[in-house]
Amino acid sequence: MQTANVHQAKTQLSKLLDAAERGEEVVITRRGSGVTRFRLVPEVDRPRSLLGAMAGEIVFADDYDEADAEVLAMFEESINRPDET
Repeated sequence: MQTANVHQAKTQLSKLLDAAERGEEVVITRRGSGVTRFRLVPEVDRPRSLLGAMAGEIVFADDYDEADAEVLAMFEESINRPDET
């Protein structure tokens, strides 16, 4: 078991985490009393969401990529209008 005071923990955090990853227990103390303990957290096996997880859930209309005539007309009108300053 490794013990470090708060100052040591701040300056050597990476080393203390490495020790915990190796399976060592690390205790952080404040004014000589143990405050917290680091230890390796076991990996949890859980399914990862993958790209394509919603395959078949999203449906596009047949004309989804066609321009809406009204929106297109408004756009063309706005670019052909003189500045209103």
